[in-house]
Amino acid sequence: MRYFFDGKIEKEDDIYCIRIPFNVWEVCKLRDIIKADLVLDNKIISCDLLPEAKGNYKIHLKDEDVSHINTDQSHKILLHINGSLIQMNQNSPYSFDNPIRKIDHIDVIIQPEDGLCGQSCVAMLAGITIAEVISVMDCREWQATMGRVISALNYYGIDHSDVIVYTEGQEATLPKCCIMMEKMGLYCHYLVHYDGKFYDSNLGIIQEYDMSKLLGYLEVKVD
Repeated sequence: MRYFFDGKIEKEDDIYCIRIPFNVWEVCKLRDIIKADLVLDNKIISCDLLPEAKGNYKIHLKDEDVSHINTDQSHKILLHINGSLIQMNQNSPYSFDNPIRKIDHIDVIIQPEDGLCGQSCVAMLAGITIAEVISVMDCREWQATMGRVISALNYYGIDHSDVIVYTEGQEATLPKCCIMMEKMGLYCHYLVHYDGKFYDSNLGIIQEYDMSKLLGYLEVKVD
């Protein structure tokens, strides 16, 4: 999976690094030092992701990686982490060529209790119940990380971008359909954007959204 965000190169104890704006444990389910690749200023760089605490990581760069780069300004970062998706155990009857349904509308689903927003988003996109999604994702309240959500989309044959875009409260133009992430305390809250409307499992259908709350989004491919 790839992750797109703005990052600034910092120097700490003679080591150049870029902080990652999401919790790596929650999104990728990987721990310890992680091997990755990134595109920085049109250059592909192999790098290590170094853990700090509780899922927070920074990208470790070598002197030669940044010798040609202005470290005083923010840069567009495209980070690629291999093996960062959870595989669903079930053999899926669906594929991107044979999805569970064609997404041409969204019916809002209100979650029966807090902590099921990720499962609710998958259910809205797939056109099925939250209970069915929970059985596939094998996770309960507050357990639906973006990694699990993406794996569930794969299971149901719901095609999506292979890049999660992190906007971190900046203005952004959303694609026709996407899963949105907003920070809510220690967790992320997920909702669906489709054709100019916002489908929130807490609030129902929303006509307008405050983009300053948006952490990032994953595009869902529709016609």
